[in-house]
Amino acid sequence: MNESSISRAVIFFMALYCAATAAQDTEQAAVEHVENLVERFESDIDQWRALSRETGKANDMEAEALLFRQDDRSFRLLADADALALAVAKLPEGNQVRLQVEQKLSDDLENTTETVFLRLAVLDKRIASLEAEMETLGPSARISTQNYLQALEAVRFQYYEALINHYESRKLLGLAYEESKRRLTDILYLHAEALVGQIELGRSVQEGLGARLALDPDNTDLTQAVTGLATRKDEALASLSSATDLLDRLEIDTTDYRTVLLKYSSSVSISLFGSGALRTLFSEWSESLRASVVEHSPDLVVRLLVFILVLFAFRFLSRLTRRVVRASCDRSSLDLSVLLKDILVSASGGSVMILGILMALSQIGISLGPMLTGLGVAGFIVGFALQDTLGNFAAGAMILIYRPYDVDDFVEVTGASGLVKKMNLVSTTITTFDNQTLVIPNSKIWGDVIKNVTAQKLRRVDLEFGIGYKDDIEKTEKILADIVESHELILSKPAATIKLHTLGESSVNFIVRPWTKTGDYWDVYWDITREVKMRFDREGISIPFPQRDVHLHSNVSTD
Repeated sequence: MNESSISRAVIFFMALYCAATAAQDTEQAAVEHVENLVERFESDIDQWRALSRETGKANDMEAEALLFRQDDRSFRLLADADALALAVAKLPEGNQVRLQVEQKLSDDLENTTETVFLRLAVLDKRIASLEAEMETLGPSARISTQNYLQALEAVRFQYYEALINHYESRKLLGLAYEESKRRLTDILYLHAEALVGQIELGRSVQEGLGARLALDPDNTDLTQAVTGLATRKDEALASLSSATDLLDRLEIDTTDYRTVLLKYSSSVSISLFGSGALRTLFSEWSESLRASVVEHSPDLVVRLLVFILVLFAFRFLSRLTRRVVRASCDRSSLDLSVLLKDILVSASGGSVMILGILMALSQIGISLGPMLTGLGVAGFIVGFALQDTLGNFAAGAMILIYRPYDVDDFVEVTGASGLVKKMNLVSTTITTFDNQTLVIPNSKIWGDVIKNVTAQKLRRVDLEFGIGYKDDIEKTEKILADIVESHELILSKPAATIKLHTLGESSVNFIVRPWTKTGDYWDVYWDITREVKMRFDREGISIPFPQRDVHLHSNVSTD
């Protein structure tokens, strides 16, 4: 064996030794962690037992308070037991500490589980007793008792969840868990069935009271009764939702319960659409619809005819309303923008048509409340998806309020210029002078500089003309004044400005600034420019252009 082979063998055995040492260190750390958890678990048991003894000695009022404290200790004890079971499961199977702790946990977990079931039985009796007392209490005492019942219900569900965690811990350690799982499943199943019965019964009673309240809306007793039933229904739905989640963890089919939640709950969760709940609910609706069609087909035909007639009637009313509103806006003394007129016309006609659709749907027996709720949810989703479009709506509303421009105005926005041909809350349509159509989102217009060229009735035409340095300045001023005064589209007030403005490199520059109506701006601009050129030519006044004198120097060398 050569020297290189010996070196590789030494390195290999050193690596094995380091790995074994690291594994021993890791296992030792895990053992120490388990031992610490065992000490804490035993301390929790001692504290729980001491508190239990004190609870047995206390009077009724003190016992209630101590029971709540004991429940907190119980939840801590169960959580520590679960953490201990998880830590023990990570130790090697042949580890001596694991074997000892598993034996201890087997007994302690069994005793803990039985204690929890006993506590649940006491809670059930206490809750049933308080619910029976509720009917004999006054308003203030009833509210206090109701809050107390909610607290006890929350504690009961905490115990349910703790038992499921406990059952999972026993399963993790390979301990017997089937019996505790069966008992908990039976308890949760009966609890869920009772909640469903309570919801169905409460709904039936609430519908009857609601019908009576519609006939006597000022009856405060009926109003309080309906409100109380609605509150209890919401509490039962919340408890059923919690029970359903726990049954799912126990691998129990909860389709029926999720169907009830989907049918009666005002807040829809994504989890309710799983486990066939939506399919079951759809099947129930389909069966109910089929039975209703078979039983009420003659009435349905009449209702369908009424539905169609109502739609046609409101369609006629919608068109009539649009015409009336349009005529009113046109005859109004108010200075309304075209956009505002269009919105008023569209909103009035649309409102009448929506009212007609709702009335038509009510004629065929469709409940409008759930549909409006669904439309609200759909509107929220659509609004979230169309944030940019809503931004255009907001910008359109600002344009509507502040009116920086209107239809047929000449504007310059976002680098584009032209005549405004159409406006709505989403966009503005502009036609350029070369007959191109531009559709610009309102959010881009409102977020930029808006230049409205035709907003004012009068505009000043800014012109500048240059003459040569040798030309007569006074003569030029008279010619320019004559041209301006003789033009029929130029206004006398405000007076035009004709002044010598600057002395340029090649010319003496005059400014000519007459006023005219906004619609005549370009006619005046072009006419004045043409007339100035023609008059200057006739009067011998030059219009100079830039000139340069070039001087050539030659260097002649003499020998």
